[in-house]
Amino acid sequence: MRNPARLLLSAALLLAAGCTTPPATTPYDLVITHANVVDVETGTIRPDQMVAVAGGVIRQLGATTASTPRAARTLDAQGRYLMPGLWDMHVHFRGGDSLITANRNLLPLYLAHGITTVRDAGGDLTPAVMEWRRQITAGRLAGPTIFTSGPKIDGHGAFWAGSLEVETPAQIARALDSLQALKVDYVKIYESTISRVAFLGTVAQAEKRGMRTTGHMPYTVTLAEAAAAGLDASEHLYYVFKACSNREDSLTAVIRQSQGTAKPIGLFAALPAVYRTYDPATAARTFRMLAERRTAVVPTLYIQQLLADLPTTDHSRDSLLAYIDPALEATYARRLAGARQQSAATRAFNQQLGARFRSLIPGLQKAGVLLLAGSDSGASNSYVYPGAALLGELDQLVRAGLTPAEALRTATINGAIFFHQETTAGSIDAGKAADLLLLEQNPLTSLAALRGIHTVVARGRVYSAAELRQQLQAVRRR
Repeated sequence: MRNPARLLLSAALLLAAGCTTPPATTPYDLVITHANVVDVETGTIRPDQMVAVAGGVIRQLGATTASTPRAARTLDAQGRYLMPGLWDMHVHFRGGDSLITANRNLLPLYLAHGITTVRDAGGDLTPAVMEWRRQITAGRLAGPTIFTSGPKIDGHGAFWAGSLEVETPAQIARALDSLQALKVDYVKIYESTISRVAFLGTVAQAEKRGMRTTGHMPYTVTLAEAAAAGLDASEHLYYVFKACSNREDSLTAVIRQSQGTAKPIGLFAALPAVYRTYDPATAARTFRMLAERRTAVVPTLYIQQLLADLPTTDHSRDSLLAYIDPALEATYARRLAGARQQSAATRAFNQQLGARFRSLIPGLQKAGVLLLAGSDSGASNSYVYPGAALLGELDQLVRAGLTPAEALRTATINGAIFFHQETTAGSIDAGKAADLLLLEQNPLTSLAALRGIHTVVARGRVYSAAELRQQLQAVRRR
């Protein structure tokens, strides 16, 4: 007869072993071997690593050994470079119901450029966007993980269709109620008509509810006021730039006094005065304030430069235009027409402004401000192609003075930090989402490596370069 005590001891040992290390025969969905893992947080390479994935999550990470764990699929990276999938932290899905399909067909463009997560910064297709992300999560639709703000909040007579228009505290409360009912990921505020009081009131009310806020700011508000109210991120650099003027308070006062008159002063009318009064010492104080308040910044340098070049650039032969629905391309006409009507002086100023914006980036980085890479791609933003535009944004950040490693953080771990998901996403480690990008070359040496994709893994699902090309071919319009 077997010894009961020995049987109990053996069972206990087996249970203990199961709680610490999975058995060698545990099947994984995917195992990648011999990968040079890019550590975006330290800017270093971990050579010859093995990554085991199950259920869309990295379960093991360590040195490649002779004994490879059993998996449904094994991929020998052969010394290629494995980095986290990219995050585009400013895109738009919009244009009304007639453009739902045209917007959905943009999803493969993101994956094909290594983007596994996007942040939708407000539009009028919220029900469709929510359905896409359900299908993506369920594996029925190929596309990036989508964070969304749902409809934007703005003032009465808002420029963008679908905006929630607010002025009074009660209207703000109802707008936030509706966004919470939609289960949006954050609140996006726009400044086409919103008043100073409504803007600050929206930020303050959202802060009390624990809702993250980002946005354009009316020039009737100072950046310090917005950050103090709880603004979590400033979209674009126009608003940070205004705070770098040593006359911000007086300029803001003049702008406020002009409201309600026959000639109210808006952002673009005020920019030359802001430019003339830019002060490096004021800029440094502003950057420290943003870091202390933990207010992130989304520079969107690429679209600013593209629009500055728009009057003199012919985009009619762009290769990526073949993947843009003609109905969506038609939304480019307004910006294009406006660009062609610009005076020579305006064109020259826009180029100067782009150079000044780039000059802000090293100071923001040095101060510890959370920088988020965003392309601003989507309907109405002429020739800002999904996917390629984010790579252009990263190039602009390096041109501005960031190292490749610093630029990569703006499009990986920093996005996860913004959404408080850095423990589960944004870098390569056990327990984190299996959103991965396998490259032929080292992106820490040159960001040109991002244009040499071998494989994309999104939520554990593997897409070879050939499969990504097939997906693009399926949505090609011409």
